[in-house]
Amino acid sequence: MVLVNGKILKMMYKLKKISGDASHREFYRIKKKNKTSIIVSAKKEKFKNLAVYAVINNVLNSNKINAPKLLSNHYKNDMIEISDLGEKSFYDVVISKKNKLNSYKSLIKLLIKIQKIKVKKYYKFEKLKIKLPKYTLSNLHKESDLFFDWYLKYFLKSKKISKIKKILRSELNKVFKKLNYKNSTFVHRDFHISNIMIHKNKLGVIDSQDAIIGNPLYDVSSIIDDVRIKLPSKLQNQLLDFYHKNSKLKNDQIQKLKNDFDILSIQRNLKILGIFVRLYKRDNKDNYLKFLPYTWTLIEKRLQNPVLKNLKLLFYKHLSIKKLKKLNKI
Repeated sequence: MVLVNGKILKMMYKLKKISGDASHREFYRIKKKNKTSIIVSAKKEKFKNLAVYAVINNVLNSNKINAPKLLSNHYKNDMIEISDLGEKSFYDVVISKKNKLNSYKSLIKLLIKIQKIKVKKYYKFEKLKIKLPKYTLSNLHKESDLFFDWYLKYFLKSKKISKIKKILRSELNKVFKKLNYKNSTFVHRDFHISNIMIHKNKLGVIDSQDAIIGNPLYDVSSIIDDVRIKLPSKLQNQLLDFYHKNSKLKNDQIQKLKNDFDILSIQRNLKILGIFVRLYKRDNKDNYLKFLPYTWTLIEKRLQNPVLKNLKLLFYKHLSIKKLKKLNKI
């Protein structure tokens, strides 16, 4: 018998706990003869982490995109069993390559395929109806607010944070309203190189429970401005150009894409700064702190876009970014 998330799970097979992610889920690899599968267990945010995850995986698979398949449903007992996409991620393969362009092109092609998914009004899981929400202005603010509410509070006094939040949030609101593309595209929302697996020589997608209908440049910025790997500017530009020429946006001006890319990269990375500090302070997970300095580097880089001139001025006026890059104050 094995204890999984407070419940007794009777198994006739070998069960091994594997490292999790930034969520409240637990993962166990089951070995059945020569085959393996994964038990996903979740008490907190059970609906999203199990029901929504299973549904989104099914949506991906039904569109011929490799994702974990639901093998058995134990939702009432806070767990599901899914197929195993192995242990080798895109990160593991690409990190040591000198020439990364072709590898990343395959990833962009996968993303373009994902963006062709036609989302239904709702999906069913048992008796539950699951509808993909839209990436509204409110959602964009809710996420970027994590920067003020979690990151800044460990560096600045509360009165100063309140003032800075009011000023920067007002400008961010103006910036978000400049986004060119509407919420009409399937967005994975956490499309980075550790969430792409390589299984049987095919790319597979995991960790899709936060999927939403949003701006097509969100996942593009997520993969090109991934805080986990420092890509040269030349490669980043090549990848955005490759996406532009091969996606449904190929007839639009590249600058139109670039503006949305930069805005969403900043929004996402402000969110990431907040989440990574929250994981450390609230959940005692310190393995994400090493990414904070480069996250700031990416934000500074995207602030150079003339469309973001006012936001840039306000950032440098009210924040000492050089000091904020240091971790020793957390």
